[in-house]
Amino acid sequence: MIQRIQTAYLITSTLLLGLLLRFPLADIMFQNEYYAFNIFGIHKGEETIFNGISLLIFLIFIMLIQVVVIFFYKKRIRQIRMLVFTMILLLGLFGLFFYFAQAAFDGAVTSYKIPVAFPLVAIILDYLAIRNIGKDEALIRSLNRIR
Repeated sequence: MIQRIQTAYLITSTLLLGLLLRFPLADIMFQNEYYAFNIFGIHKGEETIFNGISLLIFLIFIMLIQVVVIFFYKKRIRQIRMLVFTMILLLGLFGLFFYFAQAAFDGAVTSYKIPVAFPLVAIILDYLAIRNIGKDEALIRSLNRIR
């Protein structure tokens, strides 16, 4: 059902990932110059140093999967499988943040911001959703045994 607690977890997780579109991920100092790293890439003022379109597409794909999972409420096992896949993708997104920040410049000083942790919080929320979906599945199976 849509009004279950796991739906709240999934919506919160999706909104948290949506905030990555708005906030910067890190500040990079390289050769006494300041660069801003966000989901769209690494920028120096208005100039784009590194295009992050792959990060953006990856993030939108993850968010799309989470929205689709919400509407699979009648297929609980499929929901669980898709959420495990999403958790793996979120770990990959988290790793890509660090890879892009470190690979852009050799020897740069990187100062990460709080939004970098949003994928980890989304993983925790997805795990909580999986637990509650599992409880619903166990409840449905127990009710089928009684009949």
